[in-house]
Amino acid sequence: MKRLITIASILLLFALVAMTTYAYLDLIRYAKKLPDGDIVEHMVTINPGQGFNSFSEYLYQKRIIEHPFKFRLLARMKRYETKIKAGEYLLSSAMTPEKILDIIVHGKVYFYRLTVPEGYNLRQVARVVETSGFGSREDFLQVATNADFVRRLGIEAETFEGYLFPDTYLFPKGETLEKIISTMVKRFWSAFKPEWKRRAEALDFSIHEVVTLASIIEKEVGAARERPIISSVFHNRLKRNMRLQSDPTVIYGIKNFDGNINRKHLAQPTPYNTYTIIGLPPGPIANAGTDSLEAALYPADTKYLYFVSKKDTTHQFSTNLKDHNNAVRKYQLGK
Repeated sequence: MKRLITIASILLLFALVAMTTYAYLDLIRYAKKLPDGDIVEHMVTINPGQGFNSFSEYLYQKRIIEHPFKFRLLARMKRYETKIKAGEYLLSSAMTPEKILDIIVHGKVYFYRLTVPEGYNLRQVARVVETSGFGSREDFLQVATNADFVRRLGIEAETFEGYLFPDTYLFPKGETLEKIISTMVKRFWSAFKPEWKRRAEALDFSIHEVVTLASIIEKEVGAARERPIISSVFHNRLKRNMRLQSDPTVIYGIKNFDGNINRKHLAQPTPYNTYTIIGLPPGPIANAGTDSLEAALYPADTKYLYFVSKKDTTHQFSTNLKDHNNAVRKYQLGK
């Protein structure tokens, strides 16, 4: 009798081992198996404090996974069920259960694209941020003009104008405006090469002055090849204590500019009216790209003091006022 009980116990043990082994191997196969049927894709959100069971059931309802019970067992086997990260995720039934777990446990959230074009000023960047869904224009401008925050990021200015480096950025949903601005400023400092700092010192320019001049070049340039030449005009004028007479600086200083610049605007006294002030304005008028920053530091070797638009993205450059006036009559007045 005892022998029969022993044999039965051994057989039961073998059965349990076999069942456990089968269940384990089945779970391993499930971890790497793609669901059958059409591929579906959903943007899903894990809320802070959300339980794993409810989330797995949600994935099942959206047909992202099959067998939610096995999904929970797999997570438990990997000790993942309490490690999922809150956030927004783009998940697809083309992903294996193992891949989905890896994404949500390691917080590989979906990133939204935010592109800042070259030559955009703070107000324009604020609109981009708003349309990208990261916050209102008003809130962005409030953060971007916080002088204490500006200085904490190593900028000797009152606002971040000129330091929000033009580039394409990727941010998760709900990213703070402080983090977005900090990332753009960090990108600026990484783009501003160490040799550029030395070059600025050799020109007796502060970094802020370089950024200011670069922003004016950015707004004036049409054809990229003309950047160093336009820069040379401004450098030559600065050396002679001539007014820069740049229309974009005037426009920047006008509130609610309607798009049509006239003589009244050119005579209107503002800190940015380079028709009335001598030297650079107090700060940048836009966020310049790498090429304009480099042009501000390495102008072409010319004697030009004037330029006028030829209305084809290029300019006519002149060394004296007489030639410049002739160019204005030819290209602007059609005479």
